[in-house]
Amino acid sequence: MTAEPRNPDQPNSDTTQLKSRRAFMKTTGLTALGAMLGMAVPFERNLLPGIIPVALAQDTGMDLMAAKKGLVVLGDRPLNAEVPAHLLDADITPYEHLFVRMNGLVPQTALDQNAEGWTLTIDGEVENPLELTIDDLKSRFENVTRCLVIECGGNGRAFFQPGTSGNQWTVGAVGCPEWTGVRLSDVLKEAGLKETAVYTGHYSNDVHLSGDEEKEVISRGAPIAKIMEGDAILAWAMNGEPLSPLHGFPLRVIVPGYPASASQKYLTRIWIRDKEHDGAKMTGDSYRIPAYPVAPGTEVPESDMVVLTDMPIKSIVTFPQTGAEVKAGEQVEVRGHAWCGKGDVSAMHVSIDFGQTWQEAALEPAVNRFAWQRWRANVTLPQQGYYEIWARATDGDGISQPPLSPVWNPRGYANNIQHRIALVATA
Repeated sequence: MTAEPRNPDQPNSDTTQLKSRRAFMKTTGLTALGAMLGMAVPFERNLLPGIIPVALAQDTGMDLMAAKKGLVVLGDRPLNAEVPAHLLDADITPYEHLFVRMNGLVPQTALDQNAEGWTLTIDGEVENPLELTIDDLKSRFENVTRCLVIECGGNGRAFFQPGTSGNQWTVGAVGCPEWTGVRLSDVLKEAGLKETAVYTGHYSNDVHLSGDEEKEVISRGAPIAKIMEGDAILAWAMNGEPLSPLHGFPLRVIVPGYPASASQKYLTRIWIRDKEHDGAKMTGDSYRIPAYPVAPGTEVPESDMVVLTDMPIKSIVTFPQTGAEVKAGEQVEVRGHAWCGKGDVSAMHVSIDFGQTWQEAALEPAVNRFAWQRWRANVTLPQQGYYEIWARATDGDGISQPPLSPVWNPRGYANNIQHRIALVATA
């Protein structure tokens, strides 16, 4: 996308148009269809009740992409778009360069950018069920701001062999914005967790792709033990601005270290469960991996699949851009980010000779737990020709990124293959 940037939280003609289309679906009779489309509809009388015209029904958020810059759209139903690695160079990922992962349609609440009447319910295995507004959250709990990595569980899916179904993300379904909100653990302490509390179940008001508002789009969660570590937050702002329609207005949960599906947008309810949550996209193959290593292409019984939790160690090269030309024999800086679902990264290395030798890169500490870490290395390409920079991060357990795709799984999750870019050394 190359449109001029705008404040994503201010109404514009695109948002107004989208809202009017949604209003048509809910309130307008077919007698107004011609006016809505701006042309005659000769067979309008034949359109059965409940069938939404295609011209109005296909809107899944593309109208809201105007402020996104350089993203690669992988699909528009639902809307999914990733970011080329070189656009992820900033320490804090800006709005225009944060990937988009939708499971359904943007809800009217988000389009209106109006949280009046909105509440978050905390119920289930708690002593004191809560119903909280945004103002309640802001005034009753300590406000925190954290830089936290958010990454789609399928990031890297395109590199699995054999291929798997789903969006063919390469490396750009990740970012590290600055989130503002309150600790979810503080809210749950006020609700009073019962001894039977095991898991959270997240619910939202986004709309199913079918348009049926009774159908659940996605409902995932996380273990209570993970939430009570204190890193998960209920966020109402990103990079100092209210959440945008594409990123979860008015409230979302951020569960750092876990796949982004656990960081649910448009949050309206957290149901505290006495067992592992079993909402939409928590069972079957959805965000689940085999409990044991399997050969590529293996059909794994559902009973042998477990929920994907900690994302693996990972890194990307953000500078130079792949394909760049550099001077042979001259030093050039290579840099990027590294992150890990378990916490801090312990080491970072790069190779210019296809992994035969490795050079340690300087690794900066994270600004806070679960933020990505900047790394830098100066390399010299000895003579003219084609080179690749390979990046390899290592976690606190000594586990490093593999040169080839890791253990295969049916839906292509958690691929942490080493990122590589191409460089051409010239005279």
